[in-house]
Amino acid sequence: MADRRPAANPWRLDLRELGRRAGSMQEIDRTAPAPEGWRVELIGVPAGAEVRLRLRLESVMEGVLVTGDLDVPVTGSCARCLEPIEDTLQLEVQELYAYEGSTTEATSEEDEVRRIEGDYLDLAPLVRDTVVLNLPLAPVCTENCAGLCVDCGQRLDDLPADHHHDIVDARWAGLAEKFGTPSAASTQPSSPGTPGEIPTTEEN
Repeated sequence: MADRRPAANPWRLDLRELGRRAGSMQEIDRTAPAPEGWRVELIGVPAGAEVRLRLRLESVMEGVLVTGDLDVPVTGSCARCLEPIEDTLQLEVQELYAYEGSTTEATSEEDEVRRIEGDYLDLAPLVRDTVVLNLPLAPVCTENCAGLCVDCGQRLDDLPADHHHDIVDARWAGLAEKFGTPSAASTQPSSPGTPGEIPTTEEN
């Protein structure tokens, strides 16, 4: 006879051992692979990364109260300099999962309460929402990251303090491209007149 038990899923908890007697408790300490899509634009949890779950399940009148801690690995790019970022978020969770037919389940909107499905509880949506809400929209590699040089695109923190670029007078740009960096004189504002015009001296 085929085994009809649910396929092993570390995010799906079997509550039969916990039971429904109010006050019953169960400790959970496990890792589970993150599904795809737990991210914002610049940072997120790599698909398959191991998320550490340290949770306490407590049976209450209306359902199961889940409290505990999460260790969540994240990777992404710095919003200022685009350098890779690797970190681990340490998050806390507390959520009531309601029994089918309970007052809480019956009086709450679909998106206001998490529900227990038979004898099972799915942790994945709770952890996903907790993680995504805590991901920074503009992550940085360091608090003082200076970003990129607007002229050459290199990371400013890797460049000397006196790093700068000469601003070439637009009227000399063609010569600069043909012969290389122009002399200092060409980078200074020239006297009024047509580029290249030789000033003349008025005769008395």
